[in-house]
Amino acid sequence: MSSVGMGASVKVTVSQDKMMAFILLGRPHDGEKTPGLQEMADELQKSGVVYGIKHDVLKSLAQKPIYDQSILIAEGVAPVHGENGRINFLIDINKEKKPVIMEDGSVNYRDLDYIVSVTKDQKICEIIPPTPGVDGVSVLGTAIKAVAGKSAKIVRGMNVYTSEDGLVYYSAIDGHVKYENDKLSVFATYEIPANVDNSTGNINFIGSVFIRGNVLSGFTVEAGGDVEVFGVVEAATIKAGGNIILRRGMTGNNKGVLIAGGNIVARYIENSIVEAANDLKAEAIMHSDVKCGNRLELGGRKGLLVGGITRVGREIDAKVIGSYLATNTVIEVGVDPNVRDRYKFVKAEIANIEENVRKTDQVIMLLQKLESVGKLTDEKKELLEKSLRSKVFYENKLHEYRHELAVLEEKLQGEAQGRIRVQNYLYNGVKISIGSANMNVKETLQYCTLYRDGADIRVGEY
Repeated sequence: MSSVGMGASVKVTVSQDKMMAFILLGRPHDGEKTPGLQEMADELQKSGVVYGIKHDVLKSLAQKPIYDQSILIAEGVAPVHGENGRINFLIDINKEKKPVIMEDGSVNYRDLDYIVSVTKDQKICEIIPPTPGVDGVSVLGTAIKAVAGKSAKIVRGMNVYTSEDGLVYYSAIDGHVKYENDKLSVFATYEIPANVDNSTGNINFIGSVFIRGNVLSGFTVEAGGDVEVFGVVEAATIKAGGNIILRRGMTGNNKGVLIAGGNIVARYIENSIVEAANDLKAEAIMHSDVKCGNRLELGGRKGLLVGGITRVGREIDAKVIGSYLATNTVIEVGVDPNVRDRYKFVKAEIANIEENVRKTDQVIMLLQKLESVGKLTDEKKELLEKSLRSKVFYENKLHEYRHELAVLEEKLQGEAQGRIRVQNYLYNGVKISIGSANMNVKETLQYCTLYRDGADIRVGEY
C-alpha cells in the first residue's frame, strides 16, 4: 500500500489498485483532542478519496474511536467484464460419426450416419451477442474500464441466410450442415444410382455425392461435401471437401487417389494414394502412400497396415503392422504431414515472390529514371503504374506468407507427441519415425505402444 495522506493523528492509505482506502487513528497524547468527523473527512479529501466512502463507519469512529488499527473506510466498485458471445445450435452439429462394431468383430460400414440433415428454411442456430460489461470506479473516483465480451466467431457460408438482425441462421435449401473452421454451410446432395463410368463421365459437384455402384478406373469424383460409395473404387480419383466413406474398399492399382478435407472410412485400401486431413479408419491398408492429419485406426477382423509409406499426425492404432515376410513398411508419426507439405510450399513461394520483387524493383528504377528526364511515353507510363501495383501485391503476399511460415515453423518445432499402438504383431522390416527419433524393427513385437522419449523411441505395453 502507498501512503497518500498524513494528518497529525489521522492517516489515510490507499491500496495499490486504488480500490480500497483505510483510515488509521493515532492515540491522542496529553492535551490533544480526539479526531472528529471533520478532521477525518478533511484527511480523506486530501488523500483524494471521494468515492465509496463508508459514512456510517466515519460516524461510528467519531463517536467511538478505534486507535492504532487500519480500518476500511472506502471501497471502489470493480468492473464487471462482458461475457463473450456464443452460438446456440438448434441441431446436433457434433453427431458421433463412428462405424458400429458387430458381435463377430466385423465393422458395420453400412449404417454410418455422417449427415446432419436440415430442410429449407429450418433454423440452424441462434447467436447470443456479447455483453459490453459495466465500468468500475476507484476510491479516487476514476473510472475503471470493463473489457467488453467478444463476438462469437461464425462465417455465413453456402446456402445459409440470416434474420434481419443477423442473430438467427437458416438453411436456404434441403441439404446437410457443415460447421468447420467457424464457417457454417449447407450442402445439397447428388445421388448416382449405378456406377461412375462412361454413362456418367467424371463427377464434379458442389455438395455431397452418393454413388450406389462402383467407381471405375480412370474416372474422377470431386465434391464440396462428402462422397459415399456403396460399391468398389478401382484406379479412380475421389476428392472431397468433407468425408470419404467407402462401404467396401479401393483397389487402386498404384493409380487410385483418395483426398478428403475431413475423415476417410473404408473397409480396405490397396495400392493407392490416400490423404485425410483428419482421421482415417479401415480394416486393412496395403502397399499404399498414406497421409493422415490426426489419427489412423485399423480395426475390424484384420486391423492390418502393411507396405508403402504412412505419415500420421498424432496416433496409429492397429492390430498388425508389417508382415512375417518382413515387407518394407515405412511409418512416420508426430507431425501433421499437411503442415510439413505446406511449410515446403510456402518456403518455395517466398523465394519466388522475392525474385519477382527484385525484378519489379529493377523495372521501376529504370522507368523512374526515364520519368525524371521526361522520356516516359504513355505506354511506359502505363507499365510503371502496373509495376508499382504489382510490387504492392507482391509485398502484401510476402507479408502473409512470412507470417504463415513462422506459424508453421512453430508447429514443426513443437514436441512430437506421436504414438503407435499395436494390438497383435509389429513385424521386423518396419521402419518407424516419431518426430525426429527413428527405429528399425529388428524382431517381431507384440501388444505394444511405441512413443518418443527424447532422441529415442521406447516400447511400452499396449
